[in-house]
Amino acid sequence: MINRNGAVAGAIAGGARAGPTGMAAIDQRHGTGARIRVSQKGVAGETASGRKENEMMEYKSLMTVWDGRDTSRPALALAMRMAGLSGGHLNVLCLGIDRIQPGLYYAGATPAMLSDGIESARGEAKAAEESARRILEGADFNWSCQAVVAQISGIGYAVGSIARYNDLVILPRPYGTDAGEEAGFIVEAAMFDGHAPVLIAPPEYEVTPEVVPGRRIVIAWNRSAEALAAIRAAMPMIAASEAVDIAIIDPPEHDEMESDPGVELSRMLARHGANVTVSLLPRTLPRTAEQIQRHAADFAADMIVMGAYGHSRFRESILGGATRDMLTDVAIPVLMAHCR
Repeated sequence: MINRNGAVAGAIAGGARAGPTGMAAIDQRHGTGARIRVSQKGVAGETASGRKENEMMEYKSLMTVWDGRDTSRPALALAMRMAGLSGGHLNVLCLGIDRIQPGLYYAGATPAMLSDGIESARGEAKAAEESARRILEGADFNWSCQAVVAQISGIGYAVGSIARYNDLVILPRPYGTDAGEEAGFIVEAAMFDGHAPVLIAPPEYEVTPEVVPGRRIVIAWNRSAEALAAIRAAMPMIAASEAVDIAIIDPPEHDEMESDPGVELSRMLARHGANVTVSLLPRTLPRTAEQIQRHAADFAADMIVMGAYGHSRFRESILGGATRDMLTDVAIPVLMAHCR
């Protein structure tokens, strides 16, 4: 509980006793950007810093879509790094887009189906597959490549039918770059048709042999089903992280469901061994995505976790929204999920 002067008046209900489930503490910072912070520290089992790297990832089936563009290289590199850390299998979908003919045709389509658009798309898919095999040659994990040709209206099936059998799909940031007009369709296909969580890699993201994704994570929490789906999808990284911050923008002053916003979620994460803080942030910027990104920079985060498309995709494409804004200019990886 916090007094009006910001002093600690009491313990967090049910979370102040030290014991096997963790510890709780609270402090407040003053000023324009003031925030209340609640911390939950997991104490059961090994700490994140004491775990082996190959135990930090439990994603055994990973997928990425490769088109050979420079903007897609960070996503492929991140997917390879995660497959190496987890000892998982990386499935690389090499996609060629037929922008003329409707429908979906695999790279082995019969000559009767071919057209100029199909020929061009087959060339794209083949070139992407060849370059992917060169990049993956000698990798210390299992991988596979497959070339697929689809018309834009068929991307949902082409990507979704494979994404649904993977734990995580790693894709390039679809907006704000020259990623291509189909990049946004690919992200949405993985989420909506494949019902898979998606990890977005910005074009400026650098993957080095020392990178372990998700050391410091900011969770954008609004109690939505989408945000909870993203958190569950990110749990392997959350559990192995060094620090997690639950960011809540402009929480209601009086909440019948939760007297201390974010505390129940922090307890849930602490039981997985995560060291968690909760930041209650006053709204100081008009765009939610911008405020989350600024807070992530203050926290020195290397990953953001958030729900995707709480509003309809059509509404966000016309009016904008947190998902579209984040997919346009985020500078660190962001893991997103949509709830069916």
